[in-house]
Amino acid sequence: MEEYSVNRAKSEPKNGSMQATVIAEMRRRIIKGDIEPGAPLSELALADEFGVSRTPVREALKQLQTEGLVEIRPRVGTFVTIPSRREITELFEMKELIEGAAARLLAQRGRVPEIDLLERNLREADEAVERDDRERYAELVHEFHDLLVAGADNTKLQAHYRMLMNQLAYARLVMTSLSQPGRATQSDREHHLVLELILAKDGDSAEQVMREHVRASRRALLAGLPISGRHAGSGVASN
Repeated sequence: MEEYSVNRAKSEPKNGSMQATVIAEMRRRIIKGDIEPGAPLSELALADEFGVSRTPVREALKQLQTEGLVEIRPRVGTFVTIPSRREITELFEMKELIEGAAARLLAQRGRVPEIDLLERNLREADEAVERDDRERYAELVHEFHDLLVAGADNTKLQAHYRMLMNQLAYARLVMTSLSQPGRATQSDREHHLVLELILAKDGDSAEQVMREHVRASRRALLAGLPISGRHAGSGVASN
């Protein structure tokens, strides 16, 4: 996603494009974890930062609420969403369905460009696991899942997947599941198996193994969450 500096934001027209800029930038900050879960968001402060009136900021926050990234509490304020364990479980159930379907669809397509990119991704992932570089491996995990969905070549599936990943704040949350002992190594093996089945054009098995992989990621994720059932911004997501 393109990043917008504040200076660039201020130089753009104060119209619908400015509202889109605020949405994109705030979405990016929340997903990356630049703004912590539960943090309050001030319309006035954001309007001042972006050099606009409060109206485009208010509309941007409404859109982010629709996407599940912020919570607007009447007469209280606006806050970055903190998903509960139940909400995370439900989101992962949907993630399992979407990514399982993506694996099946990709297996039916043959040697498309995404296959080469997935093979390169796994080579780099193997190296990251060998170095115990969890930060780099987390980036490659994100890329693997994005490539899988892109390779399915289904725009509706991709749209639902992107909104789902935004609600999970994927980039911010992936490290919690990887912090579980042995999870990075097992995750890497699961990715390899999924791709082997895709290359074999075994759509049924590719879907099954992909769904099992997402379930394993969910178990690792929930094992790293606080007992209270609300995460505190320390990162959890499918890997």
